[in-house]
Amino acid sequence: MALATDIGNPESARPQARGRRAADRIPLTGSRLGRLILLLNLLGMVVLIAGALVFNEFRRGLVTARLDSLTTQSQLLSYAIVNAATEGEPEPRLNPDLAVPVLTLLGLPASERARLYDASGKLLADTDLIADRVLERKLKPARAPGVPWLQGPDSETRRAAAAHAAEQAEVREALAGRKVAHVRESETGGRLVSVSIPIQNVQRVLGVLTVEAGGVDEIVAAQRMTMAPFILIAIFVMLVSAVLLDRLVARPVLRLARAADSVRLARARAMSLPDLASRRDELGDLTRSLESMTETLSGRLDAIDRFAADVAHEIKNPLTSIRSAVETLEMAPPDSPIRTRLMGILKSDVRRMDRLITDISNASRIDAELSREAPRAVALDRLLTDIVGTYALETTSEAPGVSLELPTGGDAVQISGRETPFGQVFRNLIDNARSFSPPGGGVRVRLTREPADRAGRTAAVVRVEDDGPGIPAENLETIFERFYTARPRGQAFGGNSGLGLSIARQIVEAHGGRIKAENRLGPDGAVLGARFTVTFPERRT
Repeated sequence: MALATDIGNPESARPQARGRRAADRIPLTGSRLGRLILLLNLLGMVVLIAGALVFNEFRRGLVTARLDSLTTQSQLLSYAIVNAATEGEPEPRLNPDLAVPVLTLLGLPASERARLYDASGKLLADTDLIADRVLERKLKPARAPGVPWLQGPDSETRRAAAAHAAEQAEVREALAGRKVAHVRESETGGRLVSVSIPIQNVQRVLGVLTVEAGGVDEIVAAQRMTMAPFILIAIFVMLVSAVLLDRLVARPVLRLARAADSVRLARARAMSLPDLASRRDELGDLTRSLESMTETLSGRLDAIDRFAADVAHEIKNPLTSIRSAVETLEMAPPDSPIRTRLMGILKSDVRRMDRLITDISNASRIDAELSREAPRAVALDRLLTDIVGTYALETTSEAPGVSLELPTGGDAVQISGRETPFGQVFRNLIDNARSFSPPGGGVRVRLTREPADRAGRTAAVVRVEDDGPGIPAENLETIFERFYTARPRGQAFGGNSGLGLSIARQIVEAHGGRIKAENRLGPDGAVLGARFTVTFPERRT
């Protein structure tokens, strides 16, 4: 229907489209809710990562410290053995009888174990054997009756063999004159910090001293418990994040959905969510947009109701006249002047009905036409030239001619919009001006460029002038209302539907322009005619 709306307005739709495209390009950090979601989810991860880093640094530091400590002890023990247990010149050799007491006298903590090998890799001494230490191991589970044991070595045997092979590889590498310090697996499956140092007299390798310390797994396991606070904090942050997202996002969106359903089901014409509209984030923007949308919808529905009432009122007038003429025609004599007059009234009312229905149809299609065609550049000077050219072919004594004045310079005056509605605007204004101009008068169309604002932008201004009686001062705004007509005395009633200027204003405002009416005044203040001024923002190239 014919509504005062900005649907299809290129100047208003373009910023909205730009806003939507800009919103699509907004990074996550440019969104308030996006930042909140990102922060809450990353916070828990940061806590876990920080705890893992702290734990890894501690474990790495622990192993490094133990390796350094064992290396220092091993070097001291090797110096003592070299000084106290080597004999022979010029080829020194290691005396096991003197080396073993050195290990016994110096002593090692219970958590450490030392082994002494000769130059051939043969084990000479083991502090666990010297101190009569007993290796504790858990017994295997009892064998169920009737269940045979699996053939082959069990896991403990394989683990012990692997540990012995690793130890022998370490000894062989030390016999080659290289110091070895690393972490390896023990016979019981735990981890050991092991250091193997060659016992040398000058450059000759006399044997190898291996010192190893256990308990690393127990210390690491104890330190793993330090991760518990980090884990608990991360879980708490995740729970808080879930609760906040539920309260700040999920529930408000659900409320918006229910409010929209209430508008649809209850046929309400407004939706009010003030507690959400006051929010300064995307949900607040969405709420305000929904409220604005429902207000616009409500305004359009009200306009449709008013338009339907106006249409019903305007159609009833000619229908009443036709019905009255038909009833009177039945009683009039066949060849009487009354019958002829009644037939003229019927023909006039039929033409009035046809014109009224045509104008109503045009007015009701405006919204659909404005939204169907995409805005594009329209050469306003060329459009006016074509329209005025069609009126030049219709000039008669009863229909004043139409003249056109274009701006000088040769540059096309372009505006953004749709050519067909623009043509309807200027045809309606010219038709209105011709209908009011007296015989011998004229209609003048003038196109100019004028400054639109201080930023240097220009506007295209079209003025349509006539030589008619002008417009009463109190009706300069009323003439744009639907079905309003004000004709001079003596002019045929019903010659106009009163929708032409209303349609013109609707189209102009839908394209971001303005239209106004005023009287042309002479030097003495006398009214010389009417002037309609239409202003459009000029399209930027």
